[in-house]
Amino acid sequence: MSNDDQYGGGHGEVGGTGQTRTRLPDSPADPYGPARRTPRTARSLVTVVGVVVLLIAAIAFANQSPDTPSDPSSDKPPTSSSTAPTGTSPVTEKNAGVPSGFAQDQQGAQSAAANFAVALGSDGMFNPTRRRTIVDAITEESSRTKLQAGFDADYSAGLLAQIGLTKDGLAPTGSTFVSRTVPAGTKVKNFGGGSASVDVWCIGMFGLTGDKSTRPVTSGWFTISMTLKWNGSGWKVVETSQKDGPTPVTGDTPVSTSEEIGGAVTEFGGFTYAR
Repeated sequence: MSNDDQYGGGHGEVGGTGQTRTRLPDSPADPYGPARRTPRTARSLVTVVGVVVLLIAAIAFANQSPDTPSDPSSDKPPTSSSTAPTGTSPVTEKNAGVPSGFAQDQQGAQSAAANFAVALGSDGMFNPTRRRTIVDAITEESSRTKLQAGFDADYSAGLLAQIGLTKDGLAPTGSTFVSRTVPAGTKVKNFGGGSASVDVWCIGMFGLTGDKSTRPVTSGWFTISMTLKWNGSGWKVVETSQKDGPTPVTGDTPVSTSEEIGGAVTEFGGFTYAR
């Protein structure tokens, strides 16, 4: 057998090119006598064939799983990974730019919560007019006034000035304001009776691009908790809160320039999320 890999021979041949035959000189016997027979030719061929058969049998045996069921028809498909996309396709409806029309089930509640998290973490929340439009679109009517007042207090003129934005939430000339939320996963804590409690694990980007920016764009991990209510046609937010983490270890990816971040935020659009 050859010493090459792939079970003898670099091209899958048994014996390969590493095999050497030694031919002995002919006997000086009577040239008219019977020709000299090459000894053990048939036996060598049988030996090679036998080795090949044993090798194939060994490979087949090694590839067999000891716990493979005898009846393939009883096999069950593997369960979906918790990180794999599941459920129905994303909806096509939108309300004030926010995806809507998700189903009245647990997956629909998770999908709604994920898209609400994106809207609540967008740069639109820093503009008073756009903020009111977003909140009106995603909140339940009985809780809307309270939620609007809370968001107005959170995004106060003092906060905007501290960030470096105008009273309308606009970035100074030559800069780009970045506020984007990207859901990483959702979890249902409670479901039933037309209501749902959903956690949305997110990564967010926030800050101002530009060489003179005192608040460069940074990223952070957080979890948004929402209480949702089914109003007869869709899911609406009744209450929302936020906490830090879970936060992975930061990798060693080089930090991009301010121009690269500003260009990416402008060029890369968001998604409609579905569980």
